[in-house]
Amino acid sequence: MIKRDILENQANICFLAIGSNLGDKINNINSSKKLLEKIPVKILVSSSIYLTPAWPNPKDPAFNNVVVKIKTMLNLKTLFKEIKKIETTLGRVNKVRNSPRTCDIDIIDFNGKNMSINFGSQNIIVPHPRMKNRNFVLFPLFEIEKNWQHPANNRNIIDLMYNLSSKSLTTIKQI
Repeated sequence: MIKRDILENQANICFLAIGSNLGDKINNINSSKKLLEKIPVKILVSSSIYLTPAWPNPKDPAFNNVVVKIKTMLNLKTLFKEIKKIETTLGRVNKVRNSPRTCDIDIIDFNGKNMSINFGSQNIIVPHPRMKNRNFVLFPLFEIEKNWQHPANNRNIIDLMYNLSSKSLTTIKQI
């Protein structure tokens, strides 16, 4: 009989950022959450919706964003694969990087660990490498997890928020 590692059967706690700037943005976010719960993921808590200008082109439609804390038995690679299916189901078309999209789901944190795994031509890195510069991730994450710490540098979320530019601090609105 093979004895399985205790950690192998434990649920993973993750944070996902969900955004949309095309179509019915609020419906796209709510549909993303419903589809996540079918893969199976349990959403433990969801932030409010935050409105931010599109980046890098502020002339594109503004984004609605949320962060959700989830629990899942899926490993990082499988979760990533399932998230990509949800984005496609909701009409995301991979065009030019940072172009407008109906659904964008990023894995922000996976069990509070630094991880990097290859998935086809992509490299999945958690915590998300650009999350520390993104107001649309930090504000909703702070709303739902005030004591969160960045796994790579152990900086708490308040410190990360203080390092945002003044423009980042003034262009985000909770709706």
